[in-house]
Amino acid sequence: MPLYLSRFSYTPETWARMIQNPEDRARAAQAYIESVGGKLHGFWYAFGEHDGYNLWEAPDNVSMAGVALAIGAGGALSSLETTVLLSVDETLEALRKAGQVQYRAPGTS
Repeated sequence: MPLYLSRFSYTPETWARMIQNPEDRARAAQAYIESVGGKLHGFWYAFGEHDGYNLWEAPDNVSMAGVALAIGAGGALSSLETTVLLSVDETLEALRKAGQVQYRAPGTS
C-alpha cells in the first residue's frame, strides 16, 4: 500500500479546546485511516511551520484523499498538506520510465 506524509496545523480555537480538554488525537487519526482500510504509522507534534505530522498507509490515492477531505472539512485545522511517498524501488522505476519519455523543452523545435 502507498505511504503518505501529512503536515497539519490546528486553528487557535482547536488549540484552546485541547488546552481545556487534552486528548490523544493520534487515536482519532488511526480510526480515520482504518475506516478506509489503511494504517497509521506515526503521529507527531512539532515546532515550526506545521503543528504536526502523520505517516499513513492507505490502499490507494482515492482512499487517502477521502480521509484528507473529511479531516479538512471538519474545521479543526488551518492547514493540511498530504504528500504521496515513493519507495526507492518506485523511484528507480520512475527514473527508468523517465529515460523513455521524449521530453521537449518549451520553445525548442
